[in-house]
Amino acid sequence: MSTRETGTTATHHVVVLGAGYAGMAATVQLAARARRQKGLTVTLVNAQDRFTERLRLHMTATGQELAALSITEMLQDTGARFVRGWVTAVDATARTVRVDDDRVLHYDTLVYGLGSVADAAAVPGVEDHAYTLNGPEEAESLAGRLAQLGGGTVVVAGSGLTGVESAAEIAERHPELDVVLVGRHEPGASMNPKARAHLRSALDRLGVRVRGGAEVVQVLPGSVELAGGESVAADVVLWTCGTRVSPLAAAAGLGVDERGRVVTDTALRSESHPDVYAVGDAAAVRQGYGILHGTCQSGMPTGVHAAVSIVRALRGERPRPFRFGYYHAPVSLGRNDAVVQFTRPDNSPRAICLTGRAAVRYKETVTASPWPTYGRMKKMPASGAFWPRGGRFTRTRAPR
Repeated sequence: MSTRETGTTATHHVVVLGAGYAGMAATVQLAARARRQKGLTVTLVNAQDRFTERLRLHMTATGQELAALSITEMLQDTGARFVRGWVTAVDATARTVRVDDDRVLHYDTLVYGLGSVADAAAVPGVEDHAYTLNGPEEAESLAGRLAQLGGGTVVVAGSGLTGVESAAEIAERHPELDVVLVGRHEPGASMNPKARAHLRSALDRLGVRVRGGAEVVQVLPGSVELAGGESVAADVVLWTCGTRVSPLAAAAGLGVDERGRVVTDTALRSESHPDVYAVGDAAAVRQGYGILHGTCQSGMPTGVHAAVSIVRALRGERPRPFRFGYYHAPVSLGRNDAVVQFTRPDNSPRAICLTGRAAVRYKETVTASPWPTYGRMKKMPASGAFWPRGGRFTRTRAPR
């Protein structure tokens, strides 16, 4: 790994792109470890100066105020530098990052964590006529629209966990609205029968109409069109189907998969550019059971592991292979109900689940945990280094 000369001191510059769950973990870990690693500097680039709690955006979308989490304050006294701006280009040959088109940052090692957003370009009309939960501004815009309605129909497109949480939250906070959840699969399809039954019962109790086995093929002003030609009236459409990643990695010439995610080796380095590490949703991280899917529970460990790998490489040590096993799928069903499906490391459901108030407490603890965890990492980097490794599900060969 190369270094740059600053005066008489060799300095290794690490730039982290994206302050999501994974990018923040990588930044805080690197900054904390830089105190012992001479000549290591860390710069974090993000479009906003507040941390987005993506796990709570369905609450923001219903007008609930969340605590303001300042990235600048979190990085205070760590030595890490924060640059606010949009990343517009990465030059993997020159090792530069362009921010807001008028600023260039040089790096020796890059941590690419720009994450993913709801794929609003996949279906005609979504970009023009639907809301997404891609960030707090979008969620706040939806909250304002829902507050103005006074009645009518809200269609939530997508029966995954984000769609379920959003439909339940909207129905509970706005009982005057008719909420319709539309998706290809039945809600909770990946859960065990008990958890799935509780989830469906909660949606029924909240008055959410479920349309499983249905696919939205077009969003129009005032309605959505389903495959087969049926039309469903909609005063508001919330789109939670599918995700897409930033095209910047592919444009930079990094090796990516069919979805545009950076293909990594076992240490989370880009297979095409070993001076680039990819974390969170932006990375195609292969484990024994397949490619990781983007969640907070897997994203934060990738950020920590990338940071530890970078420091080990700077010391001339071999980075260890990343291993991760899933352990739960917590789902909010409004503020007073939830279901937690415990899983095997490959994300298949176990027979154990929590429901009701116990599940609410569990889910809220999980949702609130990332920010305090970053705070502990600042003082004790190793405090963020523990997660389920997945046992036999994730055994791989160490990188050569």
